[in-house]
Amino acid sequence: MKKLLVAALCLSFVWAMGVVPVRGEEALRVGIILPLTGAKAKFGEIEKLSFDMALKEINDAGGINGKKLEFLYEDDTGRPEVARSAAEKLINKDKVLMLGGGYGSSETFAIAGVAQQNRVPFLVNTGADDKITEQNWEYIFRLNPPVSEYPKGLESFLTEVVKPKTAAILYENTNFGSSGSAKFRKICERLGIQVVLEEGYEHGGVDFKPILVKVKNKNPDLIYMISYVMDAALLMRQSMELRIQPKVFVGGAAGFTLPEFPKNAGKAAEKVFSATLWYQTLNYPGAMDYYNKFVAAYNKPTEYHGAEAYAAAYVIADVLKRAKSMSADDIRQALSETDLMTVFGPVKFVSYGKKTNQNRLPTYLVQWIDGQLELVWPTDLASKPYVYPIDWEAEWK
Repeated sequence: MKKLLVAALCLSFVWAMGVVPVRGEEALRVGIILPLTGAKAKFGEIEKLSFDMALKEINDAGGINGKKLEFLYEDDTGRPEVARSAAEKLINKDKVLMLGGGYGSSETFAIAGVAQQNRVPFLVNTGADDKITEQNWEYIFRLNPPVSEYPKGLESFLTEVVKPKTAAILYENTNFGSSGSAKFRKICERLGIQVVLEEGYEHGGVDFKPILVKVKNKNPDLIYMISYVMDAALLMRQSMELRIQPKVFVGGAAGFTLPEFPKNAGKAAEKVFSATLWYQTLNYPGAMDYYNKFVAAYNKPTEYHGAEAYAAAYVIADVLKRAKSMSADDIRQALSETDLMTVFGPVKFVSYGKKTNQNRLPTYLVQWIDGQLELVWPTDLASKPYVYPIDWEAEWK
């Protein structure tokens, strides 16, 4: 009885001093913010499934130095103000160690502002607007390339194969779309491609024909589109209906690589190209293994968005294992020292140009061929040869 009383008094003293005893079974909590409902939910879904898969593997392998890793998910619904509130809740109420996720650029920028203000590390895995890592924010790190670098893999294909003289650029009026459009216009200028039309649109529309009629009248060799999945599918279906026939249609990643794109676009998706950040046959350790496990677990394919999330989970685990303590500053320091190979490629945060804490990776070109997304450029890494030139009437019969 005396021993129990002494133990109770000691515990009371510890709590009174504000020191919480750490138990081995206590989880290390990380906040993950994704669009789980709304127009961008398909992206959030593929990323959450990949985060969940990685989390189970990490915990099955012993967690973080013997402690369980836990992800607390919040839904930003694809709206910046909701994303901001989600970040504030996770930081101030749930007391997470760090933040992860970040899909839409506008939402990611809002989360980043809250994280920096509260001096909480935030690992971005998808939000691509260049300005996210151009604010000199020391607590914000980005695993994926910025949108300005998405077309890097496309450039050589255009100069060596297509050789377009004119281009039209269509983009969603968001941070991601407008930033990507401006950067691609500069690429066109550098390559000597005349931009005959550059026009934004509000996402979620059902009739893009007024814009597409303008495109048809300009008759460009290349049509480059920066769109999320439903808009991407509608743009292609209505381009087919209007019989717009450039040399190539190219998507700026995002909605053009998801499995839902050909489901919604039908035969209008066939032979469409897209920039991409990843493909399962790339020579990154575990890349194909991750793809196969995802297909086996969820009975559907994955692509670069899922690979980003899966890799981000392992970066988070690596950082927490290496951090000297669970303080925000020590976690930030561990993030800055990251040098890890993942299924998405190497992760090492550097500064270049206006960017800080930015990972640098190559990008690639994929094409929908016979209903499958194939890596087609560069040719030495291709899963299938590209199809060009393209007979659109034959594809659309």
